[in-house]
Amino acid sequence: MPPHTDTTVRNVRRDFPEWHLGRPHYVLWALDVDVAPVRERTALAQYHLSGLLLDDYVREPHVTLSLCGFPSASPLHDDDFGVTLLKGQIDALRRLAPEPFTIEIGALDGFTSAPYLTVHDPEARIATLRTCLQPSAHPLARDDYTPHVTTGLYDGSWPLDAVRARLAEFNPGAPLRLQISRLSLFGYAAPVIGGRLTRIADYDFTTQTLNGHETGILPFPLP
Repeated sequence: MPPHTDTTVRNVRRDFPEWHLGRPHYVLWALDVDVAPVRERTALAQYHLSGLLLDDYVREPHVTLSLCGFPSASPLHDDDFGVTLLKGQIDALRRLAPEPFTIEIGALDGFTSAPYLTVHDPEARIATLRTCLQPSAHPLARDDYTPHVTTGLYDGSWPLDAVRARLAEFNPGAPLRLQISRLSLFGYAAPVIGGRLTRIADYDFTTQTLNGHETGILPFPLP
């Protein structure tokens, strides 16, 4: 009888040099939802899933919109992220001129590798922003996307049926409504799984301007 394979993906805490190739940081665009109500719901979800999750996951609540890649002054690899690509994204945002919108953060669900809080976007603004930031020519463009707030990473190969039942038992209460008025460019240390985010810049929907923060992550100036 073949082994049961309908399980979660086991994550391990180690460096991944075969992925980052010595490049120190990774960059992404995301919605910053690191506010007290979301932090509280995330903590409750982590407690509910005690015993299933990798220790020391400290990444702040966020909704990833577009993976950028490894910042590089002279891009060589497909997953390098240079100033030309960033400038194209900023130009596209200015043409789009996005307005503030509302999302709702709800119950627990999960991928095979990670549980998450669901995100409801009634006006489909997230999809519009993703198209703007990640056109088909983007080297990391993907079609399989679900907006979500990751609550941790599974640290074992757990039976999916049992995990899904446990996810469904979580009682989140009413959806959390959040007003989104900016898009954030974040970076994190590539060798650290589930490590903290560093804010590099915010694109403000009210002023349509990019406001940078000095972090040392980008090896080139903001456009």
